[in-house]
Amino acid sequence: MSEELKNKLFNNKENGWTNLSNETINEINNYSEKYMKFLNSAKTEREFIKQARKLADENGYKDIMEFETLKPGDKIYFINREKSMYLAIIGEEPIENGLHIIGSHIDSPRLDLKPNPLYEDTELAYLKTHYYGGIKKYQWTTIPLSMHGIIVKTNGEKIEINIGEDEKDPIFTITDLLPHLAQEQMEKKLKEGINGEDLNLLVGSMPYNSEKISENVKLNILNILNKKYGITEIDLNSSEIEIVPAFKARSLGFDESMVAAYGQDDKVCAYTSLSAMMKLKNVKNTAVCILSDKEEIGSMGNTGMESHMFDFFISEILNKLGINKPNLLDRVFCFSKMLSSDVDAGFDPIYSSVSDKTNAGYLGKGVTLNKYTGARGKSGASDANAEFVAWVRNVLEKNEIKYQLTELGKVDIGGGGTIAYILANKGADVIDCGIAVLSMHAPYEVTSKYDIYCAYKTYKAFWEE
Repeated sequence: MSEELKNKLFNNKENGWTNLSNETINEINNYSEKYMKFLNSAKTEREFIKQARKLADENGYKDIMEFETLKPGDKIYFINREKSMYLAIIGEEPIENGLHIIGSHIDSPRLDLKPNPLYEDTELAYLKTHYYGGIKKYQWTTIPLSMHGIIVKTNGEKIEINIGEDEKDPIFTITDLLPHLAQEQMEKKLKEGINGEDLNLLVGSMPYNSEKISENVKLNILNILNKKYGITEIDLNSSEIEIVPAFKARSLGFDESMVAAYGQDDKVCAYTSLSAMMKLKNVKNTAVCILSDKEEIGSMGNTGMESHMFDFFISEILNKLGINKPNLLDRVFCFSKMLSSDVDAGFDPIYSSVSDKTNAGYLGKGVTLNKYTGARGKSGASDANAEFVAWVRNVLEKNEIKYQLTELGKVDIGGGGTIAYILANKGADVIDCGIAVLSMHAPYEVTSKYDIYCAYKTYKAFWEE
């Protein structure tokens, strides 16, 4: 009797793999294979958008600028400067009744090249970097790194760079001290062991020729780049080149139940929401998918969520529906519902002291719902109201999707944020809904394949509600 009552009243968070059929396990594994393949070709924002556009085109979506008018069922997208993207399916309900929005970000912590990056020191050539987002600097030394991005010449020619991903490519690395000579370094605090100015990429050691001129190794590197890409050193001034781990996304564990990959924060939520949207047909409320940039550095800039580009996209929809009028955009946002699809800190038993076990997100137990983020006293948080939390719970429970309500670590330990507050500031109901991650912001992050599949099902169910 007591056991029955306990099962009825307790909030039991069971491992999602328990009692799954072989058919479901195969579905999860097949979906994860597609996800890993996508990740390997989309390590940067520009690469993600390129792949997202290809997927959208294949599934009947068209650029909104190709439409004179819009009607229910139309599938549209808008690409903002090749680094963010908004997609939508026009719903049957009047749009002034609100949108169903899922928003994720596609930028990840990395190293960017400085504007004047190339230099030579003691016959070794290096590229100077400036780290992007919150990283542990020591994690970026002595690992294989690849180079991705574009160089734009003054005549408008755009040159794409991708070096280090193909097995035949060279890779790059950042060196570190040998332990034999690192006594002073190892006495420092962990965050001070590697300085940002020392994250310099080793790119060459061969001099141009035997002539006795200065900076012969730098000259050789520039000569190689000039022959391959037709550039000179000054062309690096107008480039966006990102340095990312050369690791491939792989299955993790003897049971292959997890994914190890760079950039899962937040490409795991971006991919699951994007792929879910591709499966939608007719929707009641207009469904919107946001793939945003710059979240890792505050969502600023014209490709981040703080810009007015998303407002422009929704205004264009209102214009092409032929219904736009003063204050309608505000009304649409105020009646909208949103899942801010960003990752959550996974509970790591090795570092359990930073987590509240009763409110932590666990791998393999379904999607995480984070009612509020922020730091300490909820500073900077978007705090979802109880009515909206209940509405989301209802969607999940109706569709038999496992979920867990979580917080990002203990109250006074730290904190974090997402794009949730930006849409909440516009009046929408918003809650963070994502996937627990181990080693977040590291060059190699870990997620559960079960949770990835739950996220896909969650986002699809939310849009179909």
